[in-house]
Amino acid sequence: MNRSLAILALAAGLACAHAPAGPQAPAPGPGPADYFPLAVGNAWTYRDRSPQQPDAVQRTVRIVQRDRDGYFVDDQRGALRADADCLHDRARRLLCKPFAPGATWSSVVGPSTTERYEIAGVNETVAVPAGTFQGCVRVRARVRGGGVEQVAEQSYAPGVGLVRLETFVVVNGVARPQVRGELESYRLTGR
Repeated sequence: MNRSLAILALAAGLACAHAPAGPQAPAPGPGPADYFPLAVGNAWTYRDRSPQQPDAVQRTVRIVQRDRDGYFVDDQRGALRADADCLHDRARRLLCKPFAPGATWSSVVGPSTTERYEIAGVNETVAVPAGTFQGCVRVRARVRGGGVEQVAEQSYAPGVGLVRLETFVVVNGVARPQVRGELESYRLTGR
């Protein structure tokens, strides 16, 4: 699961395999947009602190437009939108309610592979160079294939967005870190 820092800021895409049955009222409480504020002009700067990266690499991702489909498009070719229940990229749901440990959803990765998501933590405190953030939600995504499990954990801070991304490859029960990106700074011009 080699993900670039552009993905780190606004994630990547996989096709959604699960759709809610019938119309549903939005769940009460904070929504996905509260954990990833989307507005033209918002920007996040990340530092790649991956184990195989000898020198930390910095990348800034800026939202540059809102397209006719309602997606906020960034300058790294990513796109996100939030509805009452989920934060989406163009093909998958990245953060979904309820924000309760163990809540799950899935996305189709390919013809025979499914990526599974779960809320791995709520009300967490995450310390990164941009600051210490309270009330974070951590999402864990897993995909298995060829005897290897790929795992990504993303931590979202309320009112800020993605503050940490870590990916691992698990082979024979041993987790090997791949990518570690942390929020270094951010600028929010609106929601």
